[in-house]
Amino acid sequence: MKGIRSLVLDVDSTLTALEGIDWLAAQRGGTIAEYVAGLTDQAMSGKLILDEVFELRLAAVRPSRNDIERLADAYLKSISPGAPEAIRAIRVAGIRIVLVSGGIREAILPLASMLEIPGSDLHAVGISFDEAGEMAGFDRLTPLSHQHGKRMVVEGLSLPRPTMVVGDGATDLEMRAAVDCFVAFTGVVRREAIVKQADVAVDSFSELMELVLG
Repeated sequence: MKGIRSLVLDVDSTLTALEGIDWLAAQRGGTIAEYVAGLTDQAMSGKLILDEVFELRLAAVRPSRNDIERLADAYLKSISPGAPEAIRAIRVAGIRIVLVSGGIREAILPLASMLEIPGSDLHAVGISFDEAGEMAGFDRLTPLSHQHGKRMVVEGLSLPRPTMVVGDGATDLEMRAAVDCFVAFTGVVRREAIVKQADVAVDSFSELMELVLG
């Protein structure tokens, strides 16, 4: 689609190869890791709505400030191949880039900074910590912990049109109603139910750059 003026990117399993909450759960190991990964898969495949699993996953993991710092480093190390170059070229072309994620904001901020995406264009779920550095809670007012939250965020941003959204899961597909084009990203995981409903699918950021810039 030519003439795109805004690009909305998912983070987990799109901009990076990680599912942040699954990575955190894997650090706990055993039953917690399997439980959280199962919930994530069902939510991203559309078998469960996000409202039902968001708090369950976070409560199971209860990440500390140190955990989040380690996740931030893992995000940086697992960025999708070609993403920095593609994002730079798209930004130079004058296209606004926004990150919309159901992940943890504090863990994604360093990645956004590295990509020169301002914090004001990163929309994710904030969490808070107590004096000991343990999780005290999360932002319950954000729509991003709910099934239709990403769509609500994009609708509220009033982005320049045409707008394209890129993501891998059911919560990304929810944004389709608020934009002009939905691109299924399959470079990390391919979800057939999502691909079938996408306008187009790409498996790399170099392919996405060609699609956006022509």
